Amino acid sequence: MSPLSRFSLVLPLLTLGAAPAAQAQSSGYFIPPSAQQTAPAAAPVPAAKPAPAPTPAPAPQKQARPEVPNLPALPPEPAPPTAVVGVLSVPEVMQKSTAAQGVQQIIQQRQAELGKEAQAARAKIQSEQQAIIAQRGKLSDAQLEVKEQALQNEIAATQTKFGQRNQAIQNSGQAALGQVEAELIAIIRQEAQAHGMNLVLHREQVALNVAAFDITDETVTQLNKLLPSVKVPPSVVTPGMAVNPPDQGDQGQ
Repeated sequence: MSPLSRFSLVLPLLTLGAAPAAQAQSSGYFIPPSAQQTAPAAAPVPAAKPAPAPTPAPAPQKQARPEVPNLPALPPEPAPPTAVVGVLSVPEVMQKSTAAQGVQQIIQQRQAELGKEAQAARAKIQSEQQAIIAQRGKLSDAQLEVKEQALQNEIAATQTKFGQRNQAIQNSGQAALGQVEAELIAIIRQEAQAHGMNLVLHREQVALNVAAFDITDETVTQLNKLLPSVKVPPSVVTPGMAVNPPDQGDQGQ
């Protein structure tokens, strides 16, 4: 089989956002090879000498738990204050934040532009691949191998380039959202102090609460007032930039 057959597996990965297929995960229990082989037939046993009953395996001995040490009492300390609880939905705050919305819009625009460039690069490589295929009958095997290797190197370099550029865009978004999150933490402290709260919980982790505990809307209003927008830094590829693997989620499971 010609090495060109490998390119059809690599080219689709140039599409922005595409990720290599997740490695298949084995399912079931591991059975040693010896357990899967057919056991040899046992020799016939004379009727006068029945086979002895198998000796039962010894029951596993129960490990004794170590005794809990009896530690001396610590000196008494002041009791914590009575909890005054508030709840907050951080996802809802970020969703309604005008600054966070602006960051998301800019990142999506940059990714859309990168996607167009990736499609153009993919079309170029496909054209070069077809040109090599058309020359199969005109070139020697050695000449074809040189062209195929060059195309394979170009594919690898193109994947690296677009992977790093996509990572640079994500890094810019994270840097901008970090400014929003820092401001949000300060506002949560401000709102908690204004309400006399000393304990603020994530609303998504609370089974039941009353509206008076929730400071989400007030936090959103204050965040949009103090930080209506943030500047998204340029998406710059640095030398040797590492590319984080894509989130596979539940794929392959």
